[in-house]
Amino acid sequence: MLPPIENRIAEALGVRPQQVLAAIRLLDEGATVPFIARYRKEATGTLDDTQLRTLEERLGYLRELEERRTAVLASIEEQGKLTPALKMEVENADTKQRLEDLYLPYKPRRRTKAQIAREAGLEPLAESLMADPTLDPNTEAVRYLNTATEPAEKHVPDVKVALDGARQILMERFAEDATLLEKLRTHLSDHGLVVSAVVAGKEEEGAKFRDWFEFKESVRDMPSHRALALLRGRNEGILRLALKTDPELQDPPRSSPCETMVARHFGIEDQSRPADRWLLETARWTWMVKLSLHLELELINHLRERAEEEAIRVFARNLHDLLLAAPAGPRATLGLDPGIRTGCKVAVVDSTGKLLASETLYPHEPRRDWEGSLAALRQLCQKHDVELIAIGNGTASRETDKLVGDLMKRHPDLNLNKVVVSEAGASVYSASELAAREFPALDVSLRGAVSIARRLQDPLAELVKIDPKSIGVGQYQHDVNQSRLARSLDAVVEDCVNSVGVDVNTASVPLLTRISGLTTTLAANIVAHRDQHGAFRSRRQLREVPRLGDKTFEQAAGFLRIRNGDDPLDASSVHPEAYPLAARILADVTRGGSLNRLDPARYADDQFGLPTVLDILKELEKPGRDPRPEFRTATFREGIENLKDLQPGMILEGTVTNVTNFGAFVDIGVHQDGLVHISALSEKFVRDPHTVVKAGDVVKVKVQEVDMARKRVALTMRLKDTAEPRRLSPSSDGAARKSAHNRSVHSPENRMQGTMAAAFAKLQR
Repeated sequence: MLPPIENRIAEALGVRPQQVLAAIRLLDEGATVPFIARYRKEATGTLDDTQLRTLEERLGYLRELEERRTAVLASIEEQGKLTPALKMEVENADTKQRLEDLYLPYKPRRRTKAQIAREAGLEPLAESLMADPTLDPNTEAVRYLNTATEPAEKHVPDVKVALDGARQILMERFAEDATLLEKLRTHLSDHGLVVSAVVAGKEEEGAKFRDWFEFKESVRDMPSHRALALLRGRNEGILRLALKTDPELQDPPRSSPCETMVARHFGIEDQSRPADRWLLETARWTWMVKLSLHLELELINHLRERAEEEAIRVFARNLHDLLLAAPAGPRATLGLDPGIRTGCKVAVVDSTGKLLASETLYPHEPRRDWEGSLAALRQLCQKHDVELIAIGNGTASRETDKLVGDLMKRHPDLNLNKVVVSEAGASVYSASELAAREFPALDVSLRGAVSIARRLQDPLAELVKIDPKSIGVGQYQHDVNQSRLARSLDAVVEDCVNSVGVDVNTASVPLLTRISGLTTTLAANIVAHRDQHGAFRSRRQLREVPRLGDKTFEQAAGFLRIRNGDDPLDASSVHPEAYPLAARILADVTRGGSLNRLDPARYADDQFGLPTVLDILKELEKPGRDPRPEFRTATFREGIENLKDLQPGMILEGTVTNVTNFGAFVDIGVHQDGLVHISALSEKFVRDPHTVVKAGDVVKVKVQEVDMARKRVALTMRLKDTAEPRRLSPSSDGAARKSAHNRSVHSPENRMQGTMAAAFAKLQR
């Protein structure tokens, strides 16, 4: 019998079952992961948000497994076929796959060839040949000939029909053996090779997939990005994929070892007995007809799921880093959405993000109104006391950056700072219903400039207004399961927002919606109450908001900040339920103590344990502190504006825009992100690029290679490396990769995959 659900989850997480039980109880009561992680540490034994997310996902899987187990047992029992041994096997099935394997012989289905053969009375023939291979198949089959029965499909007119029917019966039995299926699945998982080939006639159309026209790699070792590239090629009709074993790829090809495994599992072997050859052929046909395609589809599907899971994990980590990027803070900011023919869109927002002014300038082709644009920018900056200028990194970004640089040189008295900001998703926000409600009279093109300005002030507050999938920090994001991706990204946004907390008197509805316990309706009610009655003076006032009850207040209050309110603790992350404890601590400090000399254990009791006391002490040291890093920006090198300006050996500063499993993409200000391959991230061996860089980091890189034809830039963070441009043809690059695949994926020799052609092909942008 399997252990209880909480024990299985506890083993997977490496924690105690009591911790899991407490977390499950809180989740079932409606508590959110951020609330449990921050304010119920005593109950869960300090499980963090990552552990709780894993626990929540695993809990859902295991509960679904138990529901399916109950349904399977009921179905088999209804058929009168539930033996004690089978019941025990079903009850011990620890995965959905194992459960479905056991259920396969009992699953209701349409009539099969094996079922028709049984109805024709051929099962005894199959049983006798299987039990006694010394029997001659042809002689035995004669005993089952019958042409007088009705209907006609039950006729057995000759020996061939009789033996074919008996074979169908055995093939079905072999193919539905759960133990055999598990053996074959394990063997193929360990030794199977994914083989790809180009569909005839698709060579030119599928040129971007040419690295995979003749390719093979272990299904076990294939990384996420490569699997998704192959699957995309198949989905677009360019590639054919198959799962093979090494003997099948020899010249000449040999039979799959899986055929032998089928025969051995049922004790079939060639001892020169009359039925041996017939039984071996039956085992071979079982593999070829019943099992090979089924397991190939299943394992490639598992490869896809594994690849999707990894791609989603990478996307989630990048999104987390981007959302928690350093905010410039509450300073008047001018946002510039660059453009050439349509002009540069300008928006000025105050320190709270409120729109003050907007305009369109035409400094570039075809109008070339450089002086007029400078005059307009100077006037806007002076009038609204602008401190920062945020420049979108799209088309004409460097030309517009030069314009702002000229403004700063001519008018140093303005004390301006310029920052190039990612505009990914700004157009999505501009055309959204939310933007239309916020700026009904503002042109769609100008809304993007507002978003660019605000995301410099506070990336988190602005990016939550955009569908995370539109922010563009993933790999193959459109190829993965969209509902799983959305769930994962929503969880990341929720965790990030709650880790920082929000000012309830300035937060937008989308930002408030991400707070623990709040729905869109409640968030809208908070904003409506704020607009009608003025700023909240205390957290207690939140109870006056319509439909915000005690349970919601408990979940949300600790993450909502009220600055300059009636109670200083309302600006901190201390939960209102712990105010009495915080008051005791502060009273001791007032009487002449100091926070760093207090004994935390002295304040712990049955309600608030040591973890909560330590959190309160930490918060009181720096009340309302922002966990995000200090604001810092990259400085692009003067004169480097396009790919043609780059030369191997140049050392530049840039901002990491995206981190994948094979490296990091860096914006160096030439309209095309460069790739730092994983092998070029550090002098030391790097297994995971995220341990070295994250989205938003400012880094120094050296240009290794520039491919003007394909608009690709290879960079290195190993600044002592000598830049030696390499021009590998697709064929030589493919040969290099095949050689690398014969070694460990993580071996030092595998750096051959770091060539620009191979690395960029993996992303398949």
